[in-house]
Amino acid sequence: MMPRIVSIFSGAGGIDCGFRMAGFETIFANDNWGVACDSFKKNYPNADVVCDSIANVDFNSIKEKFGEIDGLVGGPPCPPFSKERFYLKDKKRGIDDESGYLTVSNYFRALDELRPRFFLFENVSGFTFKPHKAAMEMLESETKRLHYRITYRVVNAANYGVPQIRQRFICVGVRDSYSQFVFPDEDHAEQPEFDRLPWVTCKEAIGDLDYPLPEDKDKQAGSKDRELLKLVPPGQNYLYFTAERGYPNPIFKWRSRYWSFLLKLSPDKPSWTIQASFSNNQGPFHWRNRFLRINEIKRIQTFPDDYILTGNFSDQWRQVGNAVPPLLIEKIALAIRTQYFNGI
Repeated sequence: MMPRIVSIFSGAGGIDCGFRMAGFETIFANDNWGVACDSFKKNYPNADVVCDSIANVDFNSIKEKFGEIDGLVGGPPCPPFSKERFYLKDKKRGIDDESGYLTVSNYFRALDELRPRFFLFENVSGFTFKPHKAAMEMLESETKRLHYRITYRVVNAANYGVPQIRQRFICVGVRDSYSQFVFPDEDHAEQPEFDRLPWVTCKEAIGDLDYPLPEDKDKQAGSKDRELLKLVPPGQNYLYFTAERGYPNPIFKWRSRYWSFLLKLSPDKPSWTIQASFSNNQGPFHWRNRFLRINEIKRIQTFPDDYILTGNFSDQWRQVGNAVPPLLIEKIALAIRTQYFNGI
């Protein structure tokens, strides 16, 4: 029998996809966004999916129904811990934010009620920043109280073969009776050496999907700055038009816009992070000066081509952008299975 996991803050199921590829079965999932729940049901028809606030989920009843749970996986929504929150002076950060506290505290309530063999907790790299010290202290104190030993680090998905530079905080905890989790070795690098492979490039990931479509002409990437986008060299952004980059007639001031403004992919490098929100002038854009397509961002995030997404274009983009790359999770999940489920 495959090891069984409970998934929370599941979204469309990026973490679950990675665990499934590693030989785990999701038996229960929870999210509060109906569109994502519909996508999850399409891809995991045998799982119980509850679309509701995590605060309303009784994890004791889940354990009563399914028996022993092997793992709890999920990433509490990241906006309270993101870099952008530093610039939003009208909003609180970390667990001082009501939603931040609600989600993180309920993660550990789920852990307390389920008492699985292991758990995986995921968030943005900003979770480790000093202003979020209270959240890290909660993670450490709660896992200690519940008798789990933890291993955590910020990982770059590109170093695990994902064609995307995406920094994520990953924490794996196991019961005190088990040996401490050891992260799998990185198998890719920007400057490969020894047994590491080079980073996977955008051209390798999506080059075969670059064909003309009629809808590409309907709405031009870059919006009112679409003509400027055409001048940006692949792999650069609006900073190309600044004095600091040597542009003869500077158009923008240095660091006056978001990094992703007019950001264009390079076919010879991994993508930058795919954001959850689709924008007319915030990239990354394709190196051919067009919007990326859903099947392309699925590839960049390492979802299978046949993975089903419900909703309109913006809904699908959000589901993919919110997800954790399945390939990254698969490699971590394989390490979990090897270290704690030998013979299953």
